[in-house]
Amino acid sequence: MIQLHRLEGFYWVAKTGGYARAARAFPYPITQPAIHQQVKKLESELGLALFERLGKESIKPTAAGAALYDFCRPFFEGLPGVLRAIQAGQPQGELVIHAETILVRQLMPEWIKRVASDRPDAIIALHEVNRPEIDRLRLGEVDVIIAHLPEIPRDIAYEVVAELRPFLVLPANHPKARRKNLSLGDLRDETFVSYHRDMLPFRLQMEALESFAIEPPRILEAATADSILSFVQAGLGFSLVPSMDRAGPRVPGVVVRPIRKPRPSFAVHLAWRKDMPENPLFELLLRHAPKP
Repeated sequence: MIQLHRLEGFYWVAKTGGYARAARAFPYPITQPAIHQQVKKLESELGLALFERLGKESIKPTAAGAALYDFCRPFFEGLPGVLRAIQAGQPQGELVIHAETILVRQLMPEWIKRVASDRPDAIIALHEVNRPEIDRLRLGEVDVIIAHLPEIPRDIAYEVVAELRPFLVLPANHPKARRKNLSLGDLRDETFVSYHRDMLPFRLQMEALESFAIEPPRILEAATADSILSFVQAGLGFSLVPSMDRAGPRVPGVVVRPIRKPRPSFAVHLAWRKDMPENPLFELLLRHAPKP
């Protein structure tokens, strides 16, 4: 009989393409030699080679290994979700959602309300994140991600559920705030309030500034759109913030202007694994998804 821990070691090596990568990806601490031993013992039990080497640090499953991986993958990838549901006392009744901060406020309340109206007993764990992690989706730690994803891997399915547009924001008492045709170029010498540099919206902000050949002389960083708007409200600089509202954010003491030329927009994606185990709550979430 095959021991489960040996099959688990095989699964992670097949998934990651190497023993060192498997050790880093394992859900608990384990050494590379220990994983290697698990796989070798499994191959000995089966009397088959499960991997063939492609290079110094890269391997791929043999035909037998590929067949075994296809068989065990749904079990290992579906296990985290099943365990969460069992621990919550609601089999097939929990959904873990990671959503970007701005979407938690602007998109999620009505959406979740519609899901909850159909399933009052549902457990929905909504986590506010600054940066979505596709790997956590692949590992089954997260059921769905709701975010703007510039690139979507082939193993991830998605649906566009909303659209974000950038808006120019500056203090209401700024000398140029009353200009009817105010553009980004008019503020090229001003302090810019940005998202943190390791966040995707920062890159989008910089791309927008580059399109106007703007290099701000000073940048202040903030973690959320609310924080950015607070900095602008305090008169510390101007910024670009995304909003689903066609009129942009509404904050006392802040003037909001749409970006017209060029007029970019960013799709908001509902993303999930293509081989995601069945989950009635996910089906409800998808059924009630907003249409942009």
